[in-house]
Amino acid sequence: MTGPLKLCLLPLAVMANLCAQPAGWPDPSPHRVRFVEVESNVRLEVLDWGGIGRPVVLLAGYQTAHIFDDFALKLAASFHVYGITRRGYGASSRPEEGYTAQRSADDVVAVMDALQLQSPVLAGHSWGGQDLTTIGVQHPDRVAALVYLNSAEDPTLVLSDYGLKPADSSKLPASMRTPGQPDLRSFQAYREWQLQAHGVAYPESELRQMYAANPNGSVGRFLASQKVRDAIFAGRRKPEFARIRVPVLAFFAAPASLDEQIQKYKPGSDDQREAMEEAYAGEITIWDRHVRDLRAGVSDARILALPHANFYIFLSNADEIVREMRKFAVRP
Repeated sequence: MTGPLKLCLLPLAVMANLCAQPAGWPDPSPHRVRFVEVESNVRLEVLDWGGIGRPVVLLAGYQTAHIFDDFALKLAASFHVYGITRRGYGASSRPEEGYTAQRSADDVVAVMDALQLQSPVLAGHSWGGQDLTTIGVQHPDRVAALVYLNSAEDPTLVLSDYGLKPADSSKLPASMRTPGQPDLRSFQAYREWQLQAHGVAYPESELRQMYAANPNGSVGRFLASQKVRDAIFAGRRKPEFARIRVPVLAFFAAPASLDEQIQKYKPGSDDQREAMEEAYAGEITIWDRHVRDLRAGVSDARILALPHANFYIFLSNADEIVREMRKFAVRP
């Protein structure tokens, strides 16, 4: 679908980055890349993976839409899948301002208008959850449903709001710490390190949006702007879950039980075990608050806790999420 969609040339900074990539590396994802102007001189990258059925729009946090390259293909059997790279990231424009939660949601609506999407399902991870809530409150007539991918939380809360204080991670077993430094010899080596350290790995296409590629194929400098990250954080807003008037499906990554963690990390002293108990209590307190806040605001929300899921829940539990989204949002 083209409609009034404005196709644009890549920004010069992005062209420079792409030119720095080793010749011959093709992005294996079968998406189409488009650019939509959301305000004067601000264009957002939109990925279109195709598919059939109701449109689904995927919204990332501190990553680009390429983070969904693998997940989107699983969804495309039942939905027409799009992804939006927010301003300040990847191939999207990087203006000096416009990083508030409100402006981000307005950008998503502008893309929906340009693509002429009718009653899409919005699915958001991390900061994408703010976009979902804002649009669900302000434009309930524009969307069919909201799917929170480990993103239904109040980003304005601090530890003291949960009744917690900063934990001393130095007392935890060494086995709980990230193993070693990232392997930067190649993007594939970096992915293998991610799998070992975190249990999931970004698609290589996303890593190439995040890092420059050195001439020898190794991973180069980090491309995302700390200024942009800080602006997004500064522009956060308190979610108004109680004002949402569209169906909600929410996935939460549930912490592994304390017994499971003790079996896995094997504390070597009473102090280490006590530190693990304290950390676990904090995890449960925060997780429980997020679930309770959403349930209090949207009493009929379908909430699914996925044990052992990674923060990037659509990478660690993709098949389960796709199955539940099909049951929840596929047109009869």
